[in-house]
Amino acid sequence: MISLNKPKILVLGAGYGGIMTTVNLQKMLGRDDAQITLVNKHNYHYQTTWLHENAAGTLHHDNTRIPIDEVINKNKVNFIVDTVKEIKHEDKTVVLEGGDTLTYDYLVVGLGFEPATFGIPGIKEHAFSITSINAARKIKAHIEYMFATYSASKEKRDELLTFIVGGAGFTGIEFLGELANRVPELCKEYDVPREKVRIICVEAGPGALPGFDPELVEYAVNLLERKGVEFKIGTAIKEVQEDGVVLSKGEDMEEVKSGTIVWSAGVQGSPVCEAADIGAMRGRVKVNADMRAPGHDDIFVVGDCALIINEEIDRPYPPTAQIAMQQGVIVAKNIKALINGENTKTFKPDIKGTVASLGEGEAIGLVFGRKYFGGTASFLKKMIDNRYLFLLGGIGLVLKKGKLKFF
Repeated sequence: MISLNKPKILVLGAGYGGIMTTVNLQKMLGRDDAQITLVNKHNYHYQTTWLHENAAGTLHHDNTRIPIDEVINKNKVNFIVDTVKEIKHEDKTVVLEGGDTLTYDYLVVGLGFEPATFGIPGIKEHAFSITSINAARKIKAHIEYMFATYSASKEKRDELLTFIVGGAGFTGIEFLGELANRVPELCKEYDVPREKVRIICVEAGPGALPGFDPELVEYAVNLLERKGVEFKIGTAIKEVQEDGVVLSKGEDMEEVKSGTIVWSAGVQGSPVCEAADIGAMRGRVKVNADMRAPGHDDIFVVGDCALIINEEIDRPYPPTAQIAMQQGVIVAKNIKALINGENTKTFKPDIKGTVASLGEGEAIGLVFGRKYFGGTASFLKKMIDNRYLFLLGGIGLVLKKGKLKFF
């Protein structure tokens, strides 16, 4: 048993930020230094950056999830499978849906994200989102059902094989790459002519992958177009209906019938974080330099719930896995410092590069200022994925869950 007289550290959520905080705390603190509790709604951690592959059906979901018991030290960490219902910072407690109330001395909020719908009608009711293992499994099953239904129907309705992806950011582009790779396999399996399948990407902004290097974006778009993806750039989804979408480009309106709409055009932080009265806007807290919530010296915020401004461009850093992992390390160090009566350290993201996959064997990347395309970028992406697994669970986890087929 962990001593109850020691400082209580409560970590909410086992996403990239929460799990890295926990893993680093158990390395930095002895069993008698603190009581560490991790709360997560599932008994596994999953790689959000692989969900697009699960959704398209190019990677089995079991490869993406990692049992939490395999990466935590049970002698140092108390792990609770439950859903966080409410954070009551006034009395330093957290209420769980299962009925338990937990107390804390230091709280780490890493409760993840939910889709940002921007008030567009019908998204919640009729669109899929790549938000979790189960959501990805549902998309995969639905895509296969569309092919099976088309194949078995006497009336060949085009909308069954029309797939619309809302948003051309990283998630949207990576999902499009995997889906474009999967479609030929599905066509063969269900005896469907490839020309009957439409994959449409709708992006309201002026281009795909906003903020990314233009040469790399051009490569990605050209590659996906060669694979059959249609891009509607500068086009907004005005409404999602049960059988399609209403699009707007300037004053021109268009209806596109579709049985599958996947929304990937933005996320916001957890509604629990929003309701906690710790300074959140759209579920994200603009944290202090040491990752604490303003006015709350005992509360740290990580991952999708944390908002950090890039002062060079006066815009928020994107809530990426790379940044969340780094936050987990610094938050663990800062909690240890507070326990020892020392000063906390400032967090500054160390962006080593960004790589976007475009389907098996294809990717684009900007790493240490150098551009990478195709197979080389894909190799780097797999190396990055394997590095994370090594940091989380050592070489054993890499061998068990890693992407070891590089070419």
